[in-house]
Amino acid sequence: MAKDSPIQFKGTTLKIIQTQLRTTDHATLHQALTELTGNSPDFFENELAVLDFSHAKAMPESVDWGGLVDLLGQSGLNAVATCGLPDELATSAVAAGLPIVGVDAIGRQRAKIEEAPKAPPVVAPEPPRPEPMVASTPEPAPRTIILDKPLRSGQRFYAKGCDLIVTAMVSAGAEVIADGNIHVYAPLRGRALAGASGDKAARIFTTSLEAELLSIAGLYRTFEAGVPAELLRQPATVSLIDDGLSIMPLALR
Repeated sequence: MAKDSPIQFKGTTLKIIQTQLRTTDHATLHQALTELTGNSPDFFENELAVLDFSHAKAMPESVDWGGLVDLLGQSGLNAVATCGLPDELATSAVAAGLPIVGVDAIGRQRAKIEEAPKAPPVVAPEPPRPEPMVASTPEPAPRTIILDKPLRSGQRFYAKGCDLIVTAMVSAGAEVIADGNIHVYAPLRGRALAGASGDKAARIFTTSLEAELLSIAGLYRTFEAGVPAELLRQPATVSLIDDGLSIMPLALR
């Protein structure tokens, strides 16, 4: 194809959030989003999303797709496709501008990106003198970010693509988010969301559990009535087991 053609195609790597929805009821989803995002319009930072209904227990005969897209958009999530729908609803989703993709399509794409072989290091030509020189490789992205300042109410800190270690208090109304694990070596009184990009193996660790909300890979638990007495202000670890949050005491030596 000529380089001055009016249409050209280029490969890109886009971050797609696989959003598992177990219901299409707007009121139920609005309440869940309110608890998770605090009605923050830029919580998802305009990320693209595939709406996955493969885990929904029951589906209605019709869905207000436009209303559902608008509801998710209020938190900064842009729905671009669906998967896991019965034929009738799949037809109406396509008519509403939401094409259908395979349930495992996103997983396959991610695997291809992660498993792609890395290019070998570039070696400079050997000069007469001195020894052969190897071109320097760029420093790897940080695997861990350390936050050593208190996070006040209304503040949010996001460790993108890595773990987060917090050595100061996370106040009520504050929020810490990480694509990996979260360690809080101080009172955790606000919200903590680990595995934000979908990592179900992520965990949350804290030396003093007083949280308002805990979440791993999008599955969350709130504490409107407070943390259970046996765990309140105690060291604890949070993990995802059988699609549910497990909160266990953490033995510190």
